[in-house]
Formats: sequence, structure tokens, C-alpha cells
Amino acid sequence: MHDMIRHAALFSRAAHQAVGQRRKYTDEPYWQHPVDVAEMVAAVGSATAEMIAAAYLHDVLEDTAVTALDIEECFGQRVTLLVLELTNQFSNPEIGNRAHRKALERDRLAQVSPQAQTIKYADLIDNTGSIVARDHGFARVYLAEKRQLLEVMTAGDEALRRQAWSVLTEGEAKIRGASR
Repeated sequence: MHDMIRHAALFSRAAHQAVGQRRKYTDEPYWQHPVDVAEMVAAVGSATAEMIAAAYLHDVLEDTAVTALDIEECFGQRVTLLVLELTNQFSNPEIGNRAHRKALERDRLAQVSPQAQTIKYADLIDNTGSIVARDHGFARVYLAEKRQLLEVMTAGDEALRRQAWSVLTEGEAKIRGASR
């Protein structure tokens, strides 16, 4: 494993553990989510060390005390830019309701780099299964948002995008079946 990737894995785990972060539905340590995302990204033929490192780090700016400067000092400008592209810019409720914030975020993500979109596909895949399995009410909202996102986020790895669509449509079918 490339040193940068190994360091990003350790850094991400430490950052998420430092704030005691747990997965919402499973209560497992949160750091497992970035591991799963990074493993999906690493399986993409065109994945670079910077993309894999950014996959490990994709949630640290939103969820921990880590700053963009911390990431840049440890991993360089390219990884930092990818993480910034993946960091939600419209989470403040003062901006508007959830639908408005998600529309702004969707428009922004449609414009990020193909590398960041590839990581976002993996993030979507990993999150979707957990949400669909455990929270059908929220899953209806979440899946509709992710469908709209995948419709405009078209520049990333095509195979991973197809997998994201597959997971999304399977989730929609499961939710439809559960509501009968």
C-alpha cells in the first residue's frame, strides 16, 4: 500500500475516533465507512493514490476538528482539493430547507472533478444500503435526492456510476415492496 494511502487511513480513523463518531443505524465505529468507500475507489482501474487518500478523508472536514490546512500539510494540495470538492457546502439550515440545500449541493457536485465524482459514487453506494435496510421513511427522501444527484453527476468512473444506479434502483424497489 502506498504510504500516502496508509497515512490517510490512519489519519481518518484517528480523526473520527477522536470525536467518538458512530454510524447512525448500526452504531459501528464511523471510521469503517471511509474504509469501505476507499476500498471501492481503489478497485477502480483509474484510481490514483490521491483519490484513495481523499476517499479515506472525505468526511473529516464535516465531522471532525480537522481543517483543510491540516489535510494540505499532511497530504498535499491535490488530496485537499478533492476532499473540499466532497465536503458539503450547503449544510447550514439558514440557507433554506433540506430540499433547497440539497438542490444547491446537487448543482455543485455536478461540476466537481471526475475524480471527486467517482469517490462520491462510492460514498452513495455505501450509505444507501445502510439507510434502505434501517430507515424506510428517510430512505424515500434520500433515494429521491440521490436519483437527482446521479442524473447530473456524470463525469466519474462509469462502472462505479452504474453500480451506484443499481444500488439506488434496488433500494427503491425494496422501499416500494415494503410499503405494500
